[in-house]
Amino acid sequence: MRFRLFLPLLLISAAAFAGAGCGEREATPLPFQQKKKGANAAAEAAKLAELDLADMKNNFGTLPAKYEAKSGETDTNPITAEKVALGRMLYYENRLSKNQDLSCNSCHMLDKYGVDGTKVSKGHKGQLGGRNAPTVYNAGGFVAQFWDGRAGTLEDQAKGPILNPIEMAMKDEKSVVAVLESIPGYEDAFKKAFPDDKEPISYDNLAKAIGAFERQLVTPSRFDKYMGGDKTALTDQERAGLTKFVQNGCTSCHSGSALGGSTFQKLGLIKAYPNQKDLGRYDVTKKDEDKMVFRVPTLRNVAETGPWFHDGSIDRLEATVQAMAYHQLGKELPEADVVDIVAFLKSLTGEIPQEYIKKPELPPNGEKTPGPDPT
Repeated sequence: MRFRLFLPLLLISAAAFAGAGCGEREATPLPFQQKKKGANAAAEAAKLAELDLADMKNNFGTLPAKYEAKSGETDTNPITAEKVALGRMLYYENRLSKNQDLSCNSCHMLDKYGVDGTKVSKGHKGQLGGRNAPTVYNAGGFVAQFWDGRAGTLEDQAKGPILNPIEMAMKDEKSVVAVLESIPGYEDAFKKAFPDDKEPISYDNLAKAIGAFERQLVTPSRFDKYMGGDKTALTDQERAGLTKFVQNGCTSCHSGSALGGSTFQKLGLIKAYPNQKDLGRYDVTKKDEDKMVFRVPTLRNVAETGPWFHDGSIDRLEATVQAMAYHQLGKELPEADVVDIVAFLKSLTGEIPQEYIKKPELPPNGEKTPGPDPT
């Protein structure tokens, strides 16, 4: 069965996303939504998963080995081994926080798929952040960074938490640069990473180094082997889940190589999301149409990055799938469909690049390196 045969169903879902004529009516259940029992149900579901790979690749694309920092034809932050080595050090560097007890890795743990597993993260003096920490894996493919998209690139994002008074709480860029300059080992590392700069140690270069490191945090999975033509890479149930994922219109938002992250969408498009305290992108743009609009999260490694949603309000993946169908599509999915879709989502769990993320030895303090400041 070719992927294009599902186009009418996708168009119906697209209309729902546009808010056209959905109302509160309950759609007639499609064949795959009918309740069935036993092995026959699994066999029939498996038959639905024979989607045309060429058509699917147009929708999902191919996961790259790394995400380049492109602006048109210009590479704004070329990746070099020296820059990545420095970025890896800075990612784990606690001395970039006021009390020297937090680093990028504190909230975005690389050995835990880029999250800390909490509803909201703890920052300076134990202060709680306002949103769930999103994963940094595959983030180089996102249209923008943060849930509200206030940072355009990974490099822009890297600058934010260090100066945020709730997070790492450094006073200003000058203070951060002063700390780095006081640590003798960083002088050589910055010179190697930015050999053409008269003053290699700068806040911009700090962000570029971290960005270069993060652009290679890519996690291919069995799904990519399937997309590459290996029909045995996914089980029958996972392929059935992929079919239902497509047929229900999930690809309207979760498309591209990261299966998300490439667009903004209103949360509660069809049925209002219960938590209306955080208005999302509206806080950035002040436009009424951006109320409750958030950057669509990636589904890569989604089974490992809970709790889910910007507010970390749901801690079961099955409940997350049901909530998305309800709020975004106005659907109440049969339990069997939820189980199959969750099986597919688990196939998106990739391999953590253990050697690449290994914490490096950090340079020791210099004579003028300031100590922790708990105030």
